[in-house]
Amino acid sequence: MSKSATAMPKEFARLLLAYEEVSGKSANGKDSVAFRVCDNLRGPLGKLMGMEGFRSLLLRAQVLSCAEVPWLCELRVKVDGSLDGLEELEAGLDARAISEGEVVLVGQLLGLLVIFIGPALTLRLLHDIWPRWTIEVSE
Repeated sequence: MSKSATAMPKEFARLLLAYEEVSGKSANGKDSVAFRVCDNLRGPLGKLMGMEGFRSLLLRAQVLSCAEVPWLCELRVKVDGSLDGLEELEAGLDARAISEGEVVLVGQLLGLLVIFIGPALTLRLLHDIWPRWTIEVSE
């Protein structure tokens, strides 16, 4: 993907992560914002493409993200499509590094969705999951 093609999903990822962080829907208060976003996507996408399909999509997003943020390679994508391993890494990372890694990972995941199902269906999916999130993108 070209740099301009990856800019939009990355900006959407920033907006989505900020929205999810403010909404504060973490069950235990410890979950990464990116983990919550991926978990929210896992249900609908798992129904659409199967859990193994979602897991494959998330693994591909992780591989693409590792080129930009190497510590993301240490995360594990479990069989159920959930992410694991950030707690072990947090001690060696500052908040900015974690935040940027989350943006890159979610941005890659959104970018793959745009490639596979198109921008309109991706936006519809995001709106279905986060109906109160209004997406404002400057042109």
